[in-house]
Amino acid sequence: MIKDIHTNQQLSALQESPTISLADRVRQLQAAGQKVIGLQTGDPDFNTPQPIMDAAQRAMNAGQTHYVNSRGIPSLRRAIAARLKQENGLDYDPETEILVTSGGIHATYCALQAVLNPGDDVLVPDPVWMTHANMPRVVRGQAVRVPSQPENDFWPTLDAWERALTPRTVALVVNSPNNPSGMVATRDYLEQLNQFAAAHHLYVISDEVYEKLLYDGHQHTRFAALPGAKDRTLLVNSFSKTFAMTGWRVGYLAAPADVISQALKASQFSITNLAPFIQEAAAFALTNPDVPPLVDEMVRRYAQRRDCVLQIYREYGPTPVRLIKPQGAFYFFIDVRALNRPTMEIAQQLLDDMNVAIVPGSVYGACGEGFLRMTIAASDTDVEAGFRAILEWADKQ
Repeated sequence: MIKDIHTNQQLSALQESPTISLADRVRQLQAAGQKVIGLQTGDPDFNTPQPIMDAAQRAMNAGQTHYVNSRGIPSLRRAIAARLKQENGLDYDPETEILVTSGGIHATYCALQAVLNPGDDVLVPDPVWMTHANMPRVVRGQAVRVPSQPENDFWPTLDAWERALTPRTVALVVNSPNNPSGMVATRDYLEQLNQFAAAHHLYVISDEVYEKLLYDGHQHTRFAALPGAKDRTLLVNSFSKTFAMTGWRVGYLAAPADVISQALKASQFSITNLAPFIQEAAAFALTNPDVPPLVDEMVRRYAQRRDCVLQIYREYGPTPVRLIKPQGAFYFFIDVRALNRPTMEIAQQLLDDMNVAIVPGSVYGACGEGFLRMTIAASDTDVEAGFRAILEWADKQ
């Protein structure tokens, strides 16, 4: 028996991802025959569009199953660069400024490995997706949380960002459309944040994985397209949400060449390269004219579900639950502060009493306490039944 086992203390101080752990538990309960309405995950219930799957199959049949360029296959990097040029007028060199990654989480990991040294700080808004709060610690840095308020759509004020600065602050994180709040940052707000980052010589890790999931005319602002921002922006994106490709694990990092040259090493020593047939499918998703209408249809369905939840809420009558109307992404951040109970306890009771799985807002930070994150990336039936169950449970408390 091994004595005095030595483990990574940095990782030992972290908990497992609460959302992933909850999703695993729901799968276990469902496998055991228990009916659970799963409203906890950010995984679209739609299948990947068939033309994209066909493209992957063609690539496999053509022998695209071997090692390839560790930066990503050239056709995919060119397609990413062309998309950024077409949509935002941004010039990225596909040879030196784009790295294909194993999803957005891996892109974030590679970005942080490229710019952080041990003990450096990264400013992250609170509430925040747990990867942004924990990944700096994984790479021997620290996340400094910047508090926000629901009255400001969960965007920290510029004063809050300023107060959070430390002598070792290297970067800040912005995620719009936002997980967990579903809010979309205005261009004016991001311009102010850009000026703040420039004044303090900070990198901006801009997580834009929900960029195509927008409602009511809200617009996505590409951070790198703001004046003077490109050389400071580490753009993280993924095919997971837009194309319903969560299980494919494909994303990218677009950043200055000197950052990519370091991020490449982190990628080489963690994944070597992404499967080429997956990359071929991703390139097809970006370039084939048949795909955008399929994406638009998925977004339309999300909007219908959002509107269905809002209609149920309006018709239900007095309730201690308060809804915040999402502007993007596919989440409701439900205000349950009137129940005056910890959201971890509420989420557990909803699972036990109503067989509804939902994420307590407290896992996203102290400013998320009092809220529950509910996905609409589930079937129409589950979204409607699950939300009704939440309202019914809350009325009994």
